[in-house]
Amino acid sequence: MTKQEIKALRRPFLKALFRQNKFNLFMTLIASALNAAMALLISWVIKEIPDLIAGDSPYSFQTIWIAALCGLGMGLLAGLLDMRFLSEFRAKAMRQYREYAFDQLLKKGIQAFSGENSALYLSALSNDGNTIERDFVANLQSAVQITLTFFGALALMLWYSPLLTAIAIGLSLLPLAASIVLGNKSAKAEKEVSDQKESYTGMQKDVLTGFAEVKSAKAEANIERQHRGENSAVAAAVKKRERVKALTATASGLSGGTLQIGVFIVAALLALSGKHITAGTAIVFVQLLNYILNPMEAFPTYYAGAKTAFKLIDKLALALHQNVPDEGGAIPPQLNEGISIRELSFSYEEGKPVLNGVDLDFRAGGCYALVGASGSGKSTILNLLMAASKDYQGEICYDGKELKTVAPSSLYDLVSIIQQNVFVFNSTIRDNITMFSDFPKEEVDRAVRLSGLKKLIEEKGEDYLCGENGAGLSGGERQRVSIARALLRKTPVLLVDEATASLDAETSFEVLDAILKLDGYTRVIVTHDLDENILRRCTALFTLKNGKVSEQGTFDALMDRKGYFYSLFTVSQR
Repeated sequence: MTKQEIKALRRPFLKALFRQNKFNLFMTLIASALNAAMALLISWVIKEIPDLIAGDSPYSFQTIWIAALCGLGMGLLAGLLDMRFLSEFRAKAMRQYREYAFDQLLKKGIQAFSGENSALYLSALSNDGNTIERDFVANLQSAVQITLTFFGALALMLWYSPLLTAIAIGLSLLPLAASIVLGNKSAKAEKEVSDQKESYTGMQKDVLTGFAEVKSAKAEANIERQHRGENSAVAAAVKKRERVKALTATASGLSGGTLQIGVFIVAALLALSGKHITAGTAIVFVQLLNYILNPMEAFPTYYAGAKTAFKLIDKLALALHQNVPDEGGAIPPQLNEGISIRELSFSYEEGKPVLNGVDLDFRAGGCYALVGASGSGKSTILNLLMAASKDYQGEICYDGKELKTVAPSSLYDLVSIIQQNVFVFNSTIRDNITMFSDFPKEEVDRAVRLSGLKKLIEEKGEDYLCGENGAGLSGGERQRVSIARALLRKTPVLLVDEATASLDAETSFEVLDAILKLDGYTRVIVTHDLDENILRRCTALFTLKNGKVSEQGTFDALMDRKGYFYSLFTVSQR
């Protein structure tokens, strides 16, 4: 991707910082201008007082005193404006930035995190967001203020002594060059810290998600070694960044000190040689040099901070740009004829097909089961039915409409999926069923009744907090919450992907039984549990083997055939 394309992706994120926030920014810039004016006016006072004492000032003591009071008044007004508008600007900027980023995240396709690292987004919205606020947003006002003060001080210096000003500018070229070079190094170091923190966040997420597996495998020592490695990598990146920052500060300080001493010595020589340099001018040049030096010391930090912020924004923008589904046409939220799959082939990796020429027909209102050994392609078919990828060959049609031409948002009004790993928010049962939307009570009650959640609601109440990831619910209860969600959305097609894989036999039967009782729905079930009482009630079974449909028919027909399904079923009963 070209630099121009990356900048185009970055632009809306930057706009999000300032959207409906321009007035707050404007008032903070007014405060910056007042602070700059105060600093310059006080510098003028510092120059005129010694000259007044020496008899070289054309102004009266009263005029100088009034100017000093005006400068202090400007500073007070600037402080009041900052108290009112600066915090509002920063808080609103970051709120809008995170909201925009999160909105873009929600636009990604359902397949987004099958091949992406979710830790990137966790880090981008937390660690990286904090860095952007600290190193870019928080520095905007300061950058404007020291810029205004810089040019104001430069104008005064030229007014007092063009020769001394020219010497000061010449001596400042070295600090300026050091600022640019070290600013680039600082941005790269900050980007490395971000990358390492992202990796560390991902490692923590993996461990917490798979904590039970870690404990059961007694892998604590191995995980601890991995943690130490990731933690050390973060520490090393932070140490490198801090070294670069220290180098930048040292270089800026030494360059600034050299400049200040040099200009002061030259001013003294010019004064002694009678070049119309008064004592007040020599003193104020030292004062004004601070306003020349401050940008030279601060701008390397600001420059590095801005570059770092842009790199972090670009990193997030590029990630959010991927796996965004193309828009397509709308389809009715109903299935009249059915779903047809023709010559479907698909592979996650080139040269390693998962599906190879699959033909399937699911008539509207029927219940179908996909069975077969692990890796035979069952779950892949359901993922493709949910538009998880368009990189397939063949056809997938809903009522004759090819899936590649359908808008995902429209598809989700037609199809819901119930998966093995049901995510439950740390909120009430009702919120988890409704997904925080408003539904009429009778519709919620219907979904609760049909999904088998009525007993749970009666025992614990619909305001019962489910706990983090549903820790307060059993596996069967979590699955019923997922069924209730689908029923409440009233999508006519239900895809069930190994929903009972982690449940005991009794609970598994109860969950599948609840699904089979849903008349009027088209149901496609992927199941490892070859329960005769369940399979007999299916309209048809499809047996997959090595990415192909090896057999199809009713339970009795496949058993009579004594083929691959017969073998699978017989083995499962032992």
